[in-house]
Amino acid sequence: MNEGYAVHHDGQRQGRVKLILWPALLLVATILTTVTAGALYQGADIFSNPGSMTQGIPFSAALLAILGTHELGHYVASRRHGVQTTLPLFIPGPPIPPMIGTFGAVIRIRSAITTKNALVDIGAAGPLAGFVVAIFVTGYGLSLSTVAPYMPTGQTLGLGSSLIFRFLSYLTLGVTPEGVEIFLHPVAFAGWIGLFVTAMNLLPLGQLDGGHIVYAVIGTRHRWFSIVMAATLIALGAVYWSGWFVWAALISIIGLGHPPIEDQSVPMDAKRRVITAISTAVFVLTFMPAPFYII
Repeated sequence: MNEGYAVHHDGQRQGRVKLILWPALLLVATILTTVTAGALYQGADIFSNPGSMTQGIPFSAALLAILGTHELGHYVASRRHGVQTTLPLFIPGPPIPPMIGTFGAVIRIRSAITTKNALVDIGAAGPLAGFVVAIFVTGYGLSLSTVAPYMPTGQTLGLGSSLIFRFLSYLTLGVTPEGVEIFLHPVAFAGWIGLFVTAMNLLPLGQLDGGHIVYAVIGTRHRWFSIVMAATLIALGAVYWSGWFVWAALISIIGLGHPPIEDQSVPMDAKRRVITAISTAVFVLTFMPAPFYII
């Protein structure tokens, strides 16, 4: 009995170590790739001067603070509702511009979500938490940025401006992005990415965060709504940004449906309706029809 007990607990211990070790390794790898990307965006020659890698720390710290807060929001909300999840898993990516060194972060849900209230809380907690951090990061980064009159110098890649980014630009710099050139500090660039990621996660289709909220609101009609939204992305791709074609294809491949919840007949309470309205407002504030465009 004692030997079996020891083996059982040793297996549990190894399982806990594995659950913590894998996320930790991915986080370290993502720190390295995002620091490298941030340094390269600054023009650092990291091969002849490895010490210049430190130039990428502000970008990495700001970006991972937003992404980490987003996933921790999901994690905390899941735990509050008794839903089992992994720890946040950061996904390292190529650090060579125009890539940013990461493909984001995720958590994996390992048990069923039983109520509409829980679905709204878990779906909205990530983007709302990340949005708050992105606001502060963007505002601080813009205060470190510089403004110059727009001077055409041939074809360049421009960043779109959401409503909230235009507001923060005016609040911080006294200008809006139209008609001027804002040279974004790396922290401001990380904030822009954070706002963009918030909008992408709140897209109301499939099993994105916005899709969870839509399912809580309209139930099984969610799939038809997702099909309409995928078609809308295709239309946006034809008019504004071809990247929407890729998003529509990826989300369609992953699945436009949504797993059912157990207590489908139990309606959302008033608090969750407010959270749904706030999430919708955040989506409107952060969404950009053309996040990237050629000047």
